[in-house]
Amino acid sequence: MIEYSIQEQFVKGFKEIFDVDIDIEQVKIQQTRREIAGDYTVNVFPFVRFARKKPEEVASMMGEYLTENTTEIVSFEVIKGFLNLLVADIYWFSKFEKANKESNFGVSTIDESQKPIVIEYSSPNTNKPLHLGHIRNNLLGFSIAEIMKASGRNVKKVNLVNDRGIHICKSMLAWQKWGGGESPESTGVKGDNLVGKYYVKFDQEYKVEIKNLVDQGIKEEEAKKQAPLMLEAQQMLRDWEAKKPDVYKLWETMNNWVYAGFDVTYKRLGVDFDKIYYESETYLLGKEIVMKGLKDGVLYQSENGAVWADLTKEGLDQKLLLRADGTSVYMTQDIGTAHLRQDDYNPQSMMYVVGNEQIYHFDVLKIVLQKLGFDWSENITHISYGMVELPEGKMKSREGTVVDADDLIDEMVATAEKTTRELGKVDDFSKEEADQLFYNLGLGALKYFLLKVDPKKKMMFNPKESIDFNGNTGPFIQYTHARIQSVIRKSKGANFLIEGQSPYVGELNEKERFLMNFLGTFPEVVQQAANSISPAIIASYAYELSKEYNSFYHDNHIMNEQDASRALYRLELSKLTAKIIATAMKLLGIAVPDRM
Repeated sequence: MIEYSIQEQFVKGFKEIFDVDIDIEQVKIQQTRREIAGDYTVNVFPFVRFARKKPEEVASMMGEYLTENTTEIVSFEVIKGFLNLLVADIYWFSKFEKANKESNFGVSTIDESQKPIVIEYSSPNTNKPLHLGHIRNNLLGFSIAEIMKASGRNVKKVNLVNDRGIHICKSMLAWQKWGGGESPESTGVKGDNLVGKYYVKFDQEYKVEIKNLVDQGIKEEEAKKQAPLMLEAQQMLRDWEAKKPDVYKLWETMNNWVYAGFDVTYKRLGVDFDKIYYESETYLLGKEIVMKGLKDGVLYQSENGAVWADLTKEGLDQKLLLRADGTSVYMTQDIGTAHLRQDDYNPQSMMYVVGNEQIYHFDVLKIVLQKLGFDWSENITHISYGMVELPEGKMKSREGTVVDADDLIDEMVATAEKTTRELGKVDDFSKEEADQLFYNLGLGALKYFLLKVDPKKKMMFNPKESIDFNGNTGPFIQYTHARIQSVIRKSKGANFLIEGQSPYVGELNEKERFLMNFLGTFPEVVQQAANSISPAIIASYAYELSKEYNSFYHDNHIMNEQDASRALYRLELSKLTAKIIATAMKLLGIAVPDRM
């Protein structure tokens, strides 16, 4: 890598000129700003105090040294304390030729000998369908996993389905009371949507009961506990844990409805998993571990029989692990699940893609596991992300104000169709081709809009903004790829494609050299995105690359270029751009069309 070569020569030259040893890590190199001549810039300000000279003098002396001693550097320019270096065209040609020969440029081979990184995402509850918040979670988790694999890491994608607990019992109880025996088959309603309807129904009826009790003079907090529906749901949970046949069968039936619904949505989103864990299969192990911790004196039991962890020495509070009636909480099953994953994979890291409202939960999980004697808990990482809001405000599942994932996908595809037809981009498409394009554009717009924002930031999702064919959107990048494919198709049979055509080795113009330079940074961008755990870095690169190509294409002829070798070079440069755009977008889970 030329950057490292420059760093090495800079350190060597500084020693020769100023007789001072400097750390190579202090030599920071970045791409030169577009409006300034040069390819790479070195900031010499950190070294002025060692050289005891003005920044401009240090930069000039180091520029002369690098030009004389680094074959790739042909000239330099000094602006204040910044040394701007111009790289020889022959370097860019050799780098371009190497990148062009690689079938999957920028993507590293996975090192299967590494301990795996286990990434959990999705983690839905089986009392409702996936919604907009789940979409961001799934897309983030999937993309992070794909980027890490592209960086050479060994990754396992897992899902934990929260298929038991009081929330699931609420849906079951409401269906039992008001469902009239309806099913997905009898109603034509997707299974997760049907179950979600009864979760909302429970909340509606529960609020009526609370109000009635409050009207009788009972305080609201006490009314919430005494409401008959809540008491029935709590009893149903105890019956489930006791495996009471009728309750257990109802649970299996309704969960199977939801699983089938989830599978449809996952397929539409294009996400997958190497393994799916179920809370109903992990909570018992969690309870065993908790009871052992109680026996060993690590945990304590309150007077009512509940089991707690005392975290006050760690600056936290008391954490409930088992309720007084013996039923488990989320923390209990997370303890069991983490233990199972450790046994299954012995991973170097366990990553949880979960919203930032759960930061406390994962802080507690790590501490409790440490107290229980599991040193591997240090390998747990919470990848938190901000919530997604709509222009209308926040969403609440129990009140039925969420944006259903499938409805949103349908809306995005419909919007893509409307916009595309208005622009006349599918006039010569068959129905099948057009439908596939609308789907790819709709999903591309949705995914890109959600992934281009730094994961830690809360974001506002605006469907209309996301589908724009101009600006920082998925469709703009997809259109750029289709445009390049159109150029490639038109070039077939061109006179510059004759066999044995010698490669172009002449002088590069500004836009040719910058596009080559930018393409060459892709491997480093993939590594940076993996290290930062941020798909937004890949999204930004794909957008900037698309802008650069469009600018290059506007100013540089291909078909009408008189120099055949240069025309061929520009065509090959276009092909590499399309290949890298496709690879980058694939890391975001986005398909790029060949025609638009």
